[in-house]
Amino acid sequence: MATLYVSPHPDDFRSLLALIAAEFCPSSRPKALTEDPPASLNARSRPTLVLGAGEGESVLSGSSAVSWYLALQGKRAGVDTKQQSQVWQWLSFADNELTPVSSAVVFPLMGMMGVDKKLQQSSRAEMMRVLKVLDQALEPRTFLVGESITLLLFVSLRMFFVLEPPDRTVLTNVTRWFLTCINQPQFLKVLGKVTLCEKMVPVAPKTIAASSDATANGPPKTEAQLKKEAKKKEKLEKFQQKKEMEAKKKTKPPTELLMSTLFSLSPLVSDVISPLPDSYSPQYVEAAWYPWWEKQGFFKPEYGRKNISDPNPRGMFMMCIPPPNVTGSLHLGHALTNAIQDTLTRWHRMRGETTLWNPGCDHAGIATQVVVEKKLMRERGMSRHDLGRENFIQEVWKWKNEKGDRIYHQLKKLGSSLDWDRACFTMDTKLSYAVQEAFIRMHDEGVIYRSKRLVNWSCSLNSAISDIEVDKKELTGRTLLPVPGYKEKVEFGVLVSFAYKVDGSDEEVIVATTRIETMLGDSAVAVHPTDSRYQHLKGKMVLHPFCDRKMPIVFDDFVDMSFGTGAVKITPAHDHNDYEVGERHNLAFINILDENGLLINVPPPFLGMKRFEARKAVLQALKDRGQFKEIKDNPMVVPVCSRSKDIVEPLMKPQWYVSCADMGKQAADSVREGRLKIIPDHHLKTWFNWMDNIRDWCISRQLWWGHRIPAYFVTVNDPSVKPGEDMDGHYWVSGSTEEEAREKAAKRFSVSTDKITLRQDEDVLDTWFSSGIFPFSIFGWPNETQDLNVFYPGTLLETGHDILFFWVARMVMMGLKLTGKLPFKEVYLHAVVRDAHGRKMSKSLGNVIDPLDVITGISLEGLYAQLTDSNLDPIEVEKAKQGQKSDYPNGIPECGTDALRFALCAYTSQGRDINLDVNRILGYRHFCNKLWNAVKFAMKTLGDNFVPSEKAQLCGEESVSDRWILSRLSAAVGLCDTAFKAYDFPAITTAIYNFWLYELCDVYLESVKPVFSKAEEDSTSQRQALVCRQTLYTCLEVGLRLLSPLMPFVSEELYQRLPRRRPQSDPPSITVTSYPDTEEFCWNSEEVDRDMEFIMTVVKTIRSLRADYNLTKTRADCYLQCIDSATASLVHKYSLQIQTLSYSQAIIPLTDNQPVPEGCAVAIASDRCTVNLMLKGLIDVEKEVAKLMTKKGDLEKQMEKLREKMAKGDYKEKVPVKVQEQDAEKLRQSQTELEKVKEAMDNFRKMM
Repeated sequence: MATLYVSPHPDDFRSLLALIAAEFCPSSRPKALTEDPPASLNARSRPTLVLGAGEGESVLSGSSAVSWYLALQGKRAGVDTKQQSQVWQWLSFADNELTPVSSAVVFPLMGMMGVDKKLQQSSRAEMMRVLKVLDQALEPRTFLVGESITLLLFVSLRMFFVLEPPDRTVLTNVTRWFLTCINQPQFLKVLGKVTLCEKMVPVAPKTIAASSDATANGPPKTEAQLKKEAKKKEKLEKFQQKKEMEAKKKTKPPTELLMSTLFSLSPLVSDVISPLPDSYSPQYVEAAWYPWWEKQGFFKPEYGRKNISDPNPRGMFMMCIPPPNVTGSLHLGHALTNAIQDTLTRWHRMRGETTLWNPGCDHAGIATQVVVEKKLMRERGMSRHDLGRENFIQEVWKWKNEKGDRIYHQLKKLGSSLDWDRACFTMDTKLSYAVQEAFIRMHDEGVIYRSKRLVNWSCSLNSAISDIEVDKKELTGRTLLPVPGYKEKVEFGVLVSFAYKVDGSDEEVIVATTRIETMLGDSAVAVHPTDSRYQHLKGKMVLHPFCDRKMPIVFDDFVDMSFGTGAVKITPAHDHNDYEVGERHNLAFINILDENGLLINVPPPFLGMKRFEARKAVLQALKDRGQFKEIKDNPMVVPVCSRSKDIVEPLMKPQWYVSCADMGKQAADSVREGRLKIIPDHHLKTWFNWMDNIRDWCISRQLWWGHRIPAYFVTVNDPSVKPGEDMDGHYWVSGSTEEEAREKAAKRFSVSTDKITLRQDEDVLDTWFSSGIFPFSIFGWPNETQDLNVFYPGTLLETGHDILFFWVARMVMMGLKLTGKLPFKEVYLHAVVRDAHGRKMSKSLGNVIDPLDVITGISLEGLYAQLTDSNLDPIEVEKAKQGQKSDYPNGIPECGTDALRFALCAYTSQGRDINLDVNRILGYRHFCNKLWNAVKFAMKTLGDNFVPSEKAQLCGEESVSDRWILSRLSAAVGLCDTAFKAYDFPAITTAIYNFWLYELCDVYLESVKPVFSKAEEDSTSQRQALVCRQTLYTCLEVGLRLLSPLMPFVSEELYQRLPRRRPQSDPPSITVTSYPDTEEFCWNSEEVDRDMEFIMTVVKTIRSLRADYNLTKTRADCYLQCIDSATASLVHKYSLQIQTLSYSQAIIPLTDNQPVPEGCAVAIASDRCTVNLMLKGLIDVEKEVAKLMTKKGDLEKQMEKLREKMAKGDYKEKVPVKVQEQDAEKLRQSQTELEKVKEAMDNFRKMM
């Protein structure tokens, strides 16, 4: 490991620079020491980086050298040579231009050099000049070089300690850049929270913790004394600040008061006083809000409430997170789940309900054990068996404490408003006790019992695994697959036919199998009872070729007569279907595999062979005996362990099972009777199919990491009690402690406790068992706690439909069994995310998308690098690269969290799959930019002195535009309300998107510009502008509240810029402000909407005519010929809106009997109105006719060529259907365009 020697001084910028750069090297982070480097290194200065150890070590000294090296290691010096040269250029700029002047300003204030006011002032002026160059360079981009943080920001730190608020107002882009970067985790770890400068004054130098110098007034103070003094000083400063704040509050206007309140809440809050940056930057917006929300307690159900037990008239909403695996990292499935769940949670919270979204993490038995075992082997060359069970479990806990909260940080990045103080881990003491209690109760009732049956066995993991951990790999035919523990790939996807000789005759029965090695465990041959080919063999036996085993020919309905020869080999101990046949016909169950996949209970030479080596040996032996018939390709599904990639074997093992018949019936009935609702209802068929045909659940796992099964095998040291067998449930007792279990055993066998010897089961419980009780174990069950009484049962369970059975059904069954209550009232199942082509997300296809890459952006080279770091085969890597290059030729652009969340919700139709196109997410990032610009424009329009009315209401003086936009706002509120209640997320996103983009931005903001431009002309205009401002404010404020659950970051950023209606009492954040409801916003008017719809049809027709005649800048008079006086009156009423939106000179309504002037272009807007656009005198008619003649000729030539092509005799046979459709469409479009050209020519000729 490398060693980094840094200065102990907390303000040494050179050392800070190196420490921050080191944080970007997670895999090779050097060890940081504050002591002097050894003299032998001959290091000239700190920071010093020592690479390697012993004789081969090399030494780097100085801030530039050390930081550049570390930045390269952490990929923060540019992704290619071009970017690296740009970084060097900017570094040179910083060293030569910025560092000298910023040091001259900073150092005197820090007491590092004498104060020369004249020099300081000139240096400050020069620093501002240099920073303006930087500000200009940052205007169109988030970062100076590329799409991520580079070394450049590190070197610019010191200047921000002397930039006062007015400076930051001037340098908006530099400030945005700086704030985005310092809120990254790496910066926070080194610098802590950076408080921006309010006033440039000298500061006292910080104490160096390691200092041993004596003070001037006596011996050095102890650490306790220093802490005490610091605490006293902090209290004094807080008291003083409070006094100053109270004095200032009396004189501050409402807006200023609101801002000061915001900033007194926390230093974490984003800067909302300086003007909005020119363009929207996701990283800037999303950098600081989450820590502030969390610190203020907005995500806690206690927020704004005295006691959570008190009834809330608005209701209660509780939902628990589907606990992600502790080993997991964020994928799009998580992103979709959390986007939906957080949107719902925020909506309920804004409705005033007592709201809890409870986080948690699953211990992920197999996945975690595999990760830690690999780590042990890689780092220490040890297996878990070398360590022993207790020491290995300690290693897992150590790993969990170091790495296990990564998924939580990623969830925070998504803006998930979870109550982190209630976060639970399934191996926590509280949850472990609940798991133990659940097992004991169910075992005592006989619901949990012991049995020896077939399980899914992973030889690599030496454990049974659940169905969800089995990947079904589909093969089309012969395929060689890699198998752990085998040097060569193993053949699958073939069907081997061989013959069994019939005992006592020359006949043979031909059977076929895809697993030829299992014939060593065959105990019968089965045929269909009605198969005439085998009726004469009733009661006959066949002979096993490799041992003296005689096997019966049995007749069973499960056999498919049409497949192969109609005869099937039966291996009851190694096949699920054969197991049932064996049970029905009382056949021998011959286990031929041990836990490691080695052959047992078979004759030599197969004894002790590995299973897939035996595959070849058995095939050869059959050939040698002349009993082999044929081998052919066979499409099949191979079960693969998702954790170890091993081929799963059905294996007979004694395990613990949960009897599910009664619980499954109760779960099914709860849905049938309407007590539990499953949404969407097309999943009901799956639910009933599973519940009505449910099998008992195997809950044993042969692992060390997990909840050890609290069951004990009893040995009674008394001759009157016969010894028990493992499979006899009578000899098993359960207890929370060994003492409790001993008492139970002694009572059961009527002996004293000293005669009882116990052996605890080595296995642990299936992870889904602890997940099944998660909705109530998180609240302290079986203990009666306040949280359990308040929050259980929950309101909703939201998850993917793919775990409907594995998790949802088990929660319902165990909730009813252990608490007598359903764990939730509704289940909402979202679709599964697929790529833009509808393909399943797969690493080998290169279409797996990390949501963080969508949020922050990533280059194509970066995507390639992720593949290189994965465990894919080189061939698969190349295939995946081609997929990435095809889908993301320019990489994935930075979209931000808000855009990703909005896109995922917009995609969530109530179907089974979502085909996610990254370009659509980028479209929503542009939507954020549109919001940004709209609010920026609106804030300018409202003005600094604008004061909103205390309540959103109509004053009666609204213009037609005002009435229309308020009607559309009310409609959006209604649509969102209805859609949220129906879990119709696309309807929510469409309503909000349409209101902001197509109604507020495209129509209203454009139509009211003349109102503001004439605002100062007279008192009437002033009054009209004031009403218009109130309307605009209402639209912005309500529109942002509608948006907040889906786009929490940008909505908060923009909402904080708006003045408040009631600054003294309004909530501090949009997240706890009320969601708009239809009672308050009830201004929807069908008449106004209908009128405006007609007006917009007219506007679009005028715009279309203007485009046809290329009138880009010229305004023309527009005569609107109306069918009746009512329509003419309507047009007159909206004439200002039509004029503004269509860019017309004047709008003149005409009735049928009024003539239209000559020289107009004509277009029909509707059956009520014809548009006549005056062109005479505005265009050169002859020139326009000549242009149109040329265009007409070109179009006719194109059409002629197309017709000739389509008229050829072999066209329909040779040309693909898709191309034929394209040709037909081209011809149709050309025909339409030609007609328009002819019409325009006719109109022009009338003017000549």
